[in-house]
Amino acid sequence: MKQVQFISNSTQIKSIVKNLTLTQSLFVSSILIGEPYTGKKRLVQSLFPKAFYIDANNMEELEKALNTHNEIVIYNFESITNIETLNFENKRIVAIANKVQNSSLLEKKFAFIYHMPSLQERPEDVELLIEHFTQSIQEDLVIPTTQKISSKNIDLSENIKSLKASIYKQLITSTLTHNDIEQILFDYLYENIEGKNAYRDYLGIYEKPLIKAGLKKFKSQLKLSSVLGLNRNTLRKKIHEHNLD
Repeated sequence: MKQVQFISNSTQIKSIVKNLTLTQSLFVSSILIGEPYTGKKRLVQSLFPKAFYIDANNMEELEKALNTHNEIVIYNFESITNIETLNFENKRIVAIANKVQNSSLLEKKFAFIYHMPSLQERPEDVELLIEHFTQSIQEDLVIPTTQKISSKNIDLSENIKSLKASIYKQLITSTLTHNDIEQILFDYLYENIEGKNAYRDYLGIYEKPLIKAGLKKFKSQLKLSSVLGLNRNTLRKKIHEHNLD
């Protein structure tokens, strides 16, 4: 497998890397457990590029690999229900799991158990990853490199997956023109518009973000009513209708 780079400034991650590095020349079994999309597999790939990688969902191939290879990385390990039957003797095994099924059984099977922290537990990595992915995404989308990504609008609920999605959204949104927004709305409405009261049903698509943005920008209903050319009572009514109060 091709050597990959794992990026991190986290002291927790550095400790895991240090300990896994010490096992690179030993026939021992280790397991790395953590939420999906925290970079577990990439971290292991950076340390064990020559290992044989196998999906635990393919038990038949896994059993063959245990008989033919002495350095194996097993990912999706949580899907294995018969851990006790696996023979790890005289082999360097690194397992990757999204969750723990039986902690006592894992303690018997693995010499070393590591827990991969989520991105919410690694704030020092969030800014680093934002910078890294912003640069690569800007190159892919041919977007000016002056665009800055706000960490306040980054979604970490699914770790790296949602972080990257947030960056894509911010970068793409920053390039949209008036015509682009009109086209997006046209495409959405063309696919969805129906019924007998569509005007009122879809009016909120325009009104809600308009009023929400105005309230955030001007921080005054009086100022916003003047900017929008609306009576203050009418504005207050619309704020209430869209649950913005």
